[in-house]
Amino acid sequence: MTVMQSTPAATGRATPADICSAPPRRHPRPEGQDHYTISEVVAFTGLTAHTLRWYERIGLMPHVDRSHTGQRRYTNRDLDWLDLVTKLRLTGMPVADMVRYAELVREGESTYAERQALLEATRRDVLARIAELHDTLAVLDRKISFYGNATEGTIR
Repeated sequence: MTVMQSTPAATGRATPADICSAPPRRHPRPEGQDHYTISEVVAFTGLTAHTLRWYERIGLMPHVDRSHTGQRRYTNRDLDWLDLVTKLRLTGMPVADMVRYAELVREGESTYAERQALLEATRRDVLARIAELHDTLAVLDRKISFYGNATEGTIR
């Protein structure tokens, strides 16, 4: 998959590059080595080979290069993209929205506004889930405190 990368305009102001993941993790290969087998990607990401192939089928990673023998060859950009996809999955973003986001990335810079709207909607959902988890944590803390302070009587 090729991911769009923005570069600073010649205005003298530096803007950060959008590589769809921030900041990219250092990959275990030495600098200059940019081809990984599916088994290496499995080891790096914790995803299964089945999941990686499924991502290709549904359009999340439609352009994974192949070697002359037909083996998949992932690049550092693919690993960066997988890092983002993994984070989007953790947010609870529906797979259909993730596929739509991937389509928008492939369409180019003209889709920035739509991508932003999709990510903002996901952010709102994440914040709502965080609020629910905070409420749940408060209930747990009260119960833990109750049991910690109880010395006699009925414990619920």
